[in-house]
Amino acid sequence: MTGEKKIYLLLTDTRTLLNRLIKSYTKKPYNHASIAFDAELNEVYSFGRKTVNNPFVGGFVREEVDSHLFSQADCAIYSLTITIAEYQKMVQYIEQIASQKNNYRYNFIGLFGVILNKPIKRKNALFCSQFVASVLNVSKTVNKIEEKDLSLVKPSDLTNLANFQLVFEGKLEDYTNRDIMQESLSAYTSGTVAS
Repeated sequence: MTGEKKIYLLLTDTRTLLNRLIKSYTKKPYNHASIAFDAELNEVYSFGRKTVNNPFVGGFVREEVDSHLFSQADCAIYSLTITIAEYQKMVQYIEQIASQKNNYRYNFIGLFGVILNKPIKRKNALFCSQFVASVLNVSKTVNKIEEKDLSLVKPSDLTNLANFQLVFEGKLEDYTNRDIMQESLSAYTSGTVAS
């Protein structure tokens, strides 16, 4: 099967306590990474908190960008064009993790490995950028990824691993509202909205 698809890298600053702690170390504006399979950000996946109020219960999550956690988040959104075959490998990899999501947990210990620049690999445990890097790696989309251990990849490293193009930077809420406005305008100009 030939053809191309776009995937999206979502980097956010959710302003949570954990995010602020990580930011104090990295000095980077965005310290949470997610991967999305559509421009509207309906299919967004990462490793993060499973409940809003408890950052210590984490694992594989399908993120809702209109949730309270992301309501005030700053973000940078990047796109990457890949082949259909690469896309399918990514989807299959994520579906495999999703089907066993109760066996996966957030790799808190791995964060210390990043600080010490010493890989700490744990079975079925990933942090957000480690997960996104593994999704990119499984499809062989990026060639620079072999130069870095996946357990040391920070969110700020991800944009350098492939030919990502910046799509949007600002408030995540503004991006999602912009999509709603564009859909409404398209529907209005095409005559599909009842007057």
